[in-house]
Amino acid sequence: MRVRIARDLCVGAGQCERLAPGVFAQDDHGLSRALTGTPSAGQWPGVHEAAGLCPVGAVLVTEDGTADRAAPDDRRETP
Repeated sequence: MRVRIARDLCVGAGQCERLAPGVFAQDDHGLSRALTGTPSAGQWPGVHEAAGLCPVGAVLVTEDGTADRAAPDDRRETP
C-alpha cells in the first residue's frame, strides 16, 4: 500500500499531520505533503484515520500504485 497527497485538493486543514506526524507535514504554504509514500505498519492506523477525516479527500491511499479514486494530473503532488 502507498499514500500520497493530492495537492490540488489540499486546503491545509492539517488533520493528516496531527494524526500521522511521521508521514505528513505542511509546507511553507500550509499545504500538506507526504514525507513517505510507504508508511511503516505502525503508522497505517493514523494514515487511514487521516484519509477518512480529510475534509476534501486529499489523502489518497492506494493498493497497487493506482489511485483509489480518479485524480487529475497534478504536477504539485508529492508521492
